[in-house]
Amino acid sequence: MLEKLFKLTESGTTAEREIIAGCTTFMTLSYIIFVCPNLMSLTGMDRGAAMVATCLAAAGSMFLMAFLANYPIALAPGMGIIPVFVFGLCQSLGLPWQEALGIVFISGALFVVLAAAGVREAVMNAIPHSLQQAIAVGIGLFIAFIGLKMGGIVVSHPATFVTHGKFVSPPVLLALFGVVLTMVLMARKMPGAILIGMLATGAISVLLLEDVEFEGIVSMPPSIAPTAFKLQFPNLFASPELFAMIFVFFFVDMFDSIGTFTAVGNQAGLLTDGKLPKARQALLTDAIGSAGGALLGTSTVTSYIESASGIAAGGRTGLTTIVTGLLMLVALFFSPLVKIIGAPIGEAELNPAIAPALIIVGSLMIKGIVTIEWDDLTEAVPAFLTLVMMPLAFSVTEGIAFGFIAYAFMKLVTGRAKEAHWLIYLFAVLFIALYFIR
Repeated sequence: MLEKLFKLTESGTTAEREIIAGCTTFMTLSYIIFVCPNLMSLTGMDRGAAMVATCLAAAGSMFLMAFLANYPIALAPGMGIIPVFVFGLCQSLGLPWQEALGIVFISGALFVVLAAAGVREAVMNAIPHSLQQAIAVGIGLFIAFIGLKMGGIVVSHPATFVTHGKFVSPPVLLALFGVVLTMVLMARKMPGAILIGMLATGAISVLLLEDVEFEGIVSMPPSIAPTAFKLQFPNLFASPELFAMIFVFFFVDMFDSIGTFTAVGNQAGLLTDGKLPKARQALLTDAIGSAGGALLGTSTVTSYIESASGIAAGGRTGLTTIVTGLLMLVALFFSPLVKIIGAPIGEAELNPAIAPALIIVGSLMIKGIVTIEWDDLTEAVPAFLTLVMMPLAFSVTEGIAFGFIAYAFMKLVTGRAKEAHWLIYLFAVLFIALYFIR
């Protein structure tokens, strides 16, 4: 049956190898089970329900990937977009989490239509490479900054805006310990390095800090009722900025997905003439996962570059993804651990176990900066404004807006208008109009 479903022999693999690969992939991305619900709970969402939604959305998307595309590519709520959901939509714009889920659903539905119609190439080609990479780098800086803040490593200051925290404080020392441990494990190619770093930091928190209480390890899964099908659709015309946020969620998801598919597909030998044969099915899976995740109560689902660890272990088919998805369902019974890992500490509500994961993941998103054409100012300046405005303005939308406006302006004033797609000029005008409407 497995041979018929997943074409194991044709793909040069075995069931045993696929199972090992699936377990390896799970170990490397399972940190999302802890990070996602803890971040989502900052919006007022029930943490237990958010954990169940995270696991179900991830597992469902992975099963879909296995049967639609037969690829060893795992999916889960995206680390690059969760902070945008929490700090952008809910905290900065003041949107209730129910309406924020509505924005995620709309962007996912839009992605479904475009993926099914096969027009992804046209949309992607409209965005210049420099801005694509700058958006990824900017989100990485944004995530890392949030992690530094949650760890107490960086704090606000009335004169210098930001400064370092009290390094002798136990929560800050724990966060620094988590960062160092995770970096060492990753440098030594340890599978599940981020997860091990979080668990170790959480365990020490229970032993040393009075704010954290041990509540066990295994229990029945929490109820998903507090978040399931609670999404609401906001009045988009009441705040034009919401249209921009739909755009942000849509394009960040698309950039993440295509980048991951290309990198992972190349590693697994799945590419034909530089293209993924079943890219449409893979993108459709990603899109359906995002819309379905919003219905369950979690942020945008996307493909994970951590799938590369399973491929390195020999995974070549959707059976790898099935195994990873099944383990996500098993994780539902470990909800007490989620309460311990990342439990807020002290009046500042620091999260020393979650902070290292955000800092490390943010650092991994910086590598695309080397592919930006820094010698061409019409590419370099917009890219720089994009990546620097995201953490400094604490908004992904602002970074994208500055980047698009600067790109259109630089190409126009240098007589190179034809180098930019007409959509760039359209979005630049819309972003400028948005600033006046505000």
